[in-house]
Amino acid sequence: MAAPAPEPQLRRVCRQAWEPVLARARRAVVFLDAASAEALHWGGGGAGELLAAGALAVRALPAEPEAAAGAARAVFVVSGALRGGTAAAVRGVLGQGAVRHCVLVSGGEAEGGGLAELEETLRRWMGEGGRAEVVPRGPPLLAPVSAELCLLPALAALLPPLPGPGGPGPAEVGPAALPAELRAAVRALVGDLDALFTALGLREESFAVGALSRVIAAELASYAPARNRRRTAVNKASVVFVDRTLDFAGAVGHHGDNLAEKILSVLPKLPGHKTDVMVNMVELTALQTTDETCSIIAPGCLAQPNDPAAKALWESFVNLKQKEAVMEARRHLVEAASRENLPIRMSMGRVTPEQLSSYIQLFRNNLKALENHCGLLQLVLAMVQTLKHPQTSKWDNFLAFERLLLQTIGESEMPSVLNQLLPMIKSYNERTKDDYTCEDFLVLLVYMYSVVGEIRSGKELEAAEEEVKKALVKAICGEPEPSPLLQKITGCDSSLNLTSQKATDAVDDIFQSLRDIARARMHMKQFNSIHNAGSNTHQASYKPLLKQVVEEICNPDRPDPVDIEHMSSGLTDLLKTGFSMFMKVNRPHPGDHPFLIIFMVGGVTVSEVKMVKDLVATRKPGTQVIVLSSALLTPRSAIELLFATDRLQPDTDI
Repeated sequence: MAAPAPEPQLRRVCRQAWEPVLARARRAVVFLDAASAEALHWGGGGAGELLAAGALAVRALPAEPEAAAGAARAVFVVSGALRGGTAAAVRGVLGQGAVRHCVLVSGGEAEGGGLAELEETLRRWMGEGGRAEVVPRGPPLLAPVSAELCLLPALAALLPPLPGPGGPGPAEVGPAALPAELRAAVRALVGDLDALFTALGLREESFAVGALSRVIAAELASYAPARNRRRTAVNKASVVFVDRTLDFAGAVGHHGDNLAEKILSVLPKLPGHKTDVMVNMVELTALQTTDETCSIIAPGCLAQPNDPAAKALWESFVNLKQKEAVMEARRHLVEAASRENLPIRMSMGRVTPEQLSSYIQLFRNNLKALENHCGLLQLVLAMVQTLKHPQTSKWDNFLAFERLLLQTIGESEMPSVLNQLLPMIKSYNERTKDDYTCEDFLVLLVYMYSVVGEIRSGKELEAAEEEVKKALVKAICGEPEPSPLLQKITGCDSSLNLTSQKATDAVDDIFQSLRDIARARMHMKQFNSIHNAGSNTHQASYKPLLKQVVEEICNPDRPDPVDIEHMSSGLTDLLKTGFSMFMKVNRPHPGDHPFLIIFMVGGVTVSEVKMVKDLVATRKPGTQVIVLSSALLTPRSAIELLFATDRLQPDTDI
């Protein structure tokens, strides 16, 4: 039986996760942790939905001690289990004594027992006479960023561990070999996926590409609630887990011509959010200021779950080429202005950011028009600000330089490629606006090491790396004030603490990780290269690992996949696999089912989601596909995920 269309179903599931909260929000202060807030922002209708359901206020966790002042009821929404810092934050609010009735809506298993024990703990924190209710959430908190992409914000820090030198092969990595926090993240992910597949009525076959994906797929296949669900569910699906670390070039590369990717990369992040960005709304007001950091006017954003026109325009940004997306933005603006009888003058030819700005100005003094089309105006402003942003012109420089690297890697050894990079590493005082910053160099280095694959070690390579390390340390120490990203990488929050030794240690760790990135595909037989060396007639090119995986899934000949491993969930599957060695038995294949779910473990980019969608549409029409992931990556956020020192720290009590 074919699965129902995934997108409306996913939207329904995203809303469904909020039903227990909306039902209990009346006359209560609602507290959300950061991941829950992000899910509400993209898929639950925003804070307005909670206020419309009767909530007195919506607050962030951890909260100020007096955040619940004057309210006898509180609802806490936490994305995972109640433990560590989250438990301390909830206890801090309840310990003030104002709240007499509290509701906890949580996912995951609570530490130290079931619901009754948890309710008892909450009552103890409130003091005598307090009433507590614990509501296990149904589906997980998802952030539906586009029609084909959903994120699990609670797992934004998840990244497969890199293979150390002489480390175990993928087949030898089991749950027990993982660090405790990563084990907890895998358990949380398996529980969330099972809850999601239950809501969608799926009976899935699990497949894996990469070591951590193998662990996750095996855990999902053997998870008791999932096995029970698969006995009765009717909608067949294939779930393919892919490790991000097998191809980091896809995460840091400046591929193609995608407007959504540029917007997410160059505009500042919305405070407290990992995905959405701040759109400067000053242009729509009478406030005259050129100050970029002016915070009097609340920022706009990209997520517009309640505005169909804005949602349609965002899908255009995600799926169309930049030029087409800009034309689409103009069409939407012109239609909106015409509906409001605004005096718009159409001009043919190329659409410029200035022209779009002039159209936006028409809405400025018309409050009704502003209210009716606020979502649309936020998206067009995001586009205008991105196109005018100095970082956008740098995007094309990156793209050209990455193409040059692909040629050079094919023609020369790694040491000579590093030597060519060396003169471009400049300290703060020597740089012009077009030169690469320290962070830009990290992006290029990750791209190089990921594309080149396993490198032959030797004195020449070590000498070349040492020179690059010295230049990077000098550049990092020469920064007048380290950027937020450099602070996270070096562990120093100001230039006063940033000693040469600390910078050297950080750069040494970075190069160890770079060597590990180059080694990531060494166990692969079929997908061991993402670099086409080129020939006399063809330029060298990058061939994304995800593209190779999807092409293999959609291959009409259905060859037995070499690197896409099927995870058996019981005796029947094991017998099939065993018999297939002697007899003609069809082994499960990821292309067997009408619904395909790709889960990128460690983050995915907008370009990759579009590539998956387009490939499946042309190679296997009729198959529905969605991409799930832990984070939406930009080149900078990928570097942070890879090199930041505090990625998956244990969530201990405060």
